[in-house]
Amino acid sequence: MHVTDTQLTQASNWPDVVGICETYANDPHRMLDILRAIQDRYRHISQEAMEVVARQTGLSKIAVEGVASFYAFLSSDPKGRITIRLCDDIVDRFAGLTEIVEAFESELGIRMDETSPDGTFSLEYTPCIGMCDQAPAAMVNDVILTHLTPEKVREIVARLKSGERPEDLISHRFDELSPRERADRMVDGNIRHAGAVLLGPVPEDAGLKASLNLTPAQIIDTVEASGLRGCGGAGFSAGRKWRFAAETDAERRFIICNADEGEPGTFKDRVLLTERPHLLVEGMTIAARAVGAREGIIYLRGEYVYLRELIEEVLADRRERGLLGDRILGEDGFDFDIRLQMGAGAYVCGEEGALISSCEGLPGEPKTRPPYPVTRGYLGFPTVVNNVETLCHVARILDRGSKWFFGMGTEGSHGTKLFSVSGDCRNPGVYELPYGHSVAELLEMAGGEEAAAVLVGGPSGTMIARDTFDRKLTFDDLATGGAIVVFSRERNILEIVEYYMSFFVHESCGYCTPCRVGNVFLQKAVGKFRKGLANQADIEYLRDLSATIIETSRCGLGMTSPNPILSTLENFPLVYSAMVKPSKDRTRATFDIQSAISDARHLAKRRSYIFDRDFGE
Repeated sequence: MHVTDTQLTQASNWPDVVGICETYANDPHRMLDILRAIQDRYRHISQEAMEVVARQTGLSKIAVEGVASFYAFLSSDPKGRITIRLCDDIVDRFAGLTEIVEAFESELGIRMDETSPDGTFSLEYTPCIGMCDQAPAAMVNDVILTHLTPEKVREIVARLKSGERPEDLISHRFDELSPRERADRMVDGNIRHAGAVLLGPVPEDAGLKASLNLTPAQIIDTVEASGLRGCGGAGFSAGRKWRFAAETDAERRFIICNADEGEPGTFKDRVLLTERPHLLVEGMTIAARAVGAREGIIYLRGEYVYLRELIEEVLADRRERGLLGDRILGEDGFDFDIRLQMGAGAYVCGEEGALISSCEGLPGEPKTRPPYPVTRGYLGFPTVVNNVETLCHVARILDRGSKWFFGMGTEGSHGTKLFSVSGDCRNPGVYELPYGHSVAELLEMAGGEEAAAVLVGGPSGTMIARDTFDRKLTFDDLATGGAIVVFSRERNILEIVEYYMSFFVHESCGYCTPCRVGNVFLQKAVGKFRKGLANQADIEYLRDLSATIIETSRCGLGMTSPNPILSTLENFPLVYSAMVKPSKDRTRATFDIQSAISDARHLAKRRSYIFDRDFGE
């Protein structure tokens, strides 16, 4: 839909907004791209700009505002020309974030969450940006800065105040560098152990060429026979997922790469996107041939915007060489192309339903299941969503064969796994190992032998203590999307738990009352333990409320958000019992769900079908 002459006159003050919308064909499904471009151009998305976008795309202004207000990197309030986002992950905090904050505030003359009076600088926190192996870290516009110190901060601010661009902090020759060189200058690869599948020598497009000699069904059979399971944590059979999509009758099918690894402590996909981008696209192309998809999307988290040009360059190169587009490798009917979709700072978009919503130009809210994406996903068509690591494995499996991959690892957990190791260890970075290694063995490799606690799988995973470091890193024991965060005995377990609960509170999409409200109560309850105000009944309160949130939440965020509490209650019971006090003169604040959701009822103008027992009568 194009605007009328009258509407164009009304939009005369926003010609760039009209142009941005037209760049994306005024397509409402490209809403996130449109709003990101406006944010970059004007440093905010004004009400007037939203009105223009609404007219151009044929949507209501409320619909546009719903998207603009959902994502952390979009703002209706003007941001500074240079926006500095400090990573507020617990690893960064333990690495000296407080001193970094003080240095920035002192040098810029503003506090956190403020913008300088001249509109040059904004300073704010952001959750994990995937740089835990080189903390403290920050984003300065689209530039990543790592290993920050107060001395570095003073130099950074002085240079920016003198008129240098954020890019100049990386190199005065930044514009002459290739996208790969820029990425390498900003972020260390930190590959500590290269395994046999992904990080060792990889032949170019051998898997894609091998797939031409197989039928789509044979490709799926090969992937299924390899034992490959999704590497994002859930571990569903990749081959079975593909088979469901291929067998669903539909005019269109899609392959989506989930490169939105937002789990705090996870950064292995960052390394693959830098070191093996061609392997990723190769894997997506094989998947497309297998399920009959002609269209693909790489959903890249907003925090990895520094890799955008590198990925776009790879896609363009492969189109030019006949590896993407029409008649791939000269094969009639083998047509497949990929577009890059940038995220904008929303952890929940790592969940495949929320990711699909985001790709459709909607707020990143999870979808109700069933139907599942493999039968009804992006735009209502069968959609395969796999993460970066899974798709890279696919390319290697088609090259070397299913038996080769199946022979590595253990029963039920085949192949290799990339582990992102960070925290209190000498050698943080990425380790590619066959499944089956123990936590203790990985800690020895990473120089974390003195660890008192290890978080496996990020905050949605499991925190274990020293007496269980012999547990195995497999789907059947300690399943993980890749995050391994090491904590020494100097760290406060309850401080860590409280931080992760605050993370889930911040990142909840707000759709489910149990997740939106319950996690706030869990966070407050942990704070009560930290203050020494808890009693014995509070321990059962934590368990009961956690169970309610898990059982009634709509998506994986709510189903796993109580894990920091539940796993530490199980594995570090003395930490809680040591903080319990007699109830004598203290009253436990009980959880009243009816009171908690009263405001939500008022705002939504409806009752809860879960908690209002007379609902529907």
